[in-house]
Amino acid sequence: MTSLLIRGGRLIDPSQDLDRTGDLLIRDGKIAGAGDVAGHVDEEIDAEGMIVVPGLIDLHAALRDPGDEEDETTFTGTAAALAGGFTSIACLPDTTPAIDNRAAAEFAILQAARARNCHVYPLGAVTKNLNGEELAEMGQLVDGGAVGFSDGKNPIHNAEIMRRALEYSRMFDRPIFNFPEVEELSRSGIMHEGYYSTLLGLRGMPAAAESIMVSRDLALAEMTEGRLHVTTVTVSNSVQQILQAKEAGVKVTCSVTPHHLALDDSTLQRFDAAFKVNPPLRSQDHIDSLIRGLKDGTIDAISSDHQPYSVEKKRNELDEAPFGIAGLETVIPICIQTLIDPGHLSWLQLIDKLSTRPARILGLSKGTLRENSTADVTLIDPDAEWTIEPEQFYSRGRNTPFAGWTVKGRAETVLVNGQVRFHQGQLLSRANPVA
Repeated sequence: MTSLLIRGGRLIDPSQDLDRTGDLLIRDGKIAGAGDVAGHVDEEIDAEGMIVVPGLIDLHAALRDPGDEEDETTFTGTAAALAGGFTSIACLPDTTPAIDNRAAAEFAILQAARARNCHVYPLGAVTKNLNGEELAEMGQLVDGGAVGFSDGKNPIHNAEIMRRALEYSRMFDRPIFNFPEVEELSRSGIMHEGYYSTLLGLRGMPAAAESIMVSRDLALAEMTEGRLHVTTVTVSNSVQQILQAKEAGVKVTCSVTPHHLALDDSTLQRFDAAFKVNPPLRSQDHIDSLIRGLKDGTIDAISSDHQPYSVEKKRNELDEAPFGIAGLETVIPICIQTLIDPGHLSWLQLIDKLSTRPARILGLSKGTLRENSTADVTLIDPDAEWTIEPEQFYSRGRNTPFAGWTVKGRAETVLVNGQVRFHQGQLLSRANPVA
């Protein structure tokens, strides 16, 4: 048995309402104790000044593998996850071919095992080939390791298909992730419909395109008693509807992204495709609603919504460039800037939304520092100042709107199954100790 002691860090664990300075002992890949630990250990990590938390968990990230390896691979995507402090990610099924059968789900897990970075849990497709017409074999996907179901950025537009998906998923206690968009309202849109879209002469994507889909899905979730997860909530009406549904007992959770908190639609005045995302960046009144939703618990989690693309694709004209940012490596500093520094959330609340709550949504026995739990641990240096340089990303995607920003806070050390996989900006193999 091997032992590792993380000494003198600020231990934060929402699952135990824990926030105190102390040591964390890891033995044979498991948490062996927290507090003041004495006795012989094989290895130590000095965590003074660090925040020691359960490994971060991302609810939906695109790995592009197989099919679009020029944008991302399983290795580069999981390396980016480690650099961002994530020990587990749920990968979207929008690969080529799609993750719509058992073999495809098992392939995603096998590729992650080969990469030897972080855990990868596939989200199986709701419909075959993500075309919205016929349900995928959900039972086979679960057998292959799927932790939930999603059609990625393809909204499930057919209400009958969505109803059946919610009903069938109840048998496996898995959530249905749906992207909240009525495509008829947002098709050909570039940005949020409002003052700036009018000013710039760009086709808008109205807030109603999201809130109408949210309303429909909440009604179906109530009718079927299935588990619904609304991805990338961005508008105030959606937040209000979800709050009311939760109060009525509907099984619904939702998530938001850091970039929808940090940026508004005025940034599109630059005509820079780095700011082109879907859902689009909204106006400040919507951002204020998102922050209130995070504070009162209506919004359960924060996800990177990692959508990496090659430089060549994002260099296209604004109307031709794809939507999305490579978000895994910038989550921590952007959350500090938008939520911690202004006092909107405490560190305990933030880690709950980045680790403990995502684990519960996905049904994973993670997101905790409890004794005997798997030692997936992230050490965060909250005061580290650095400049976001996309060229330094581990991800193949360089598409970020935060290029050149001077920020603070980053993952210092990341442990997966009790083994140091990332330390001071460097990937480490399983055999490499901390220097």
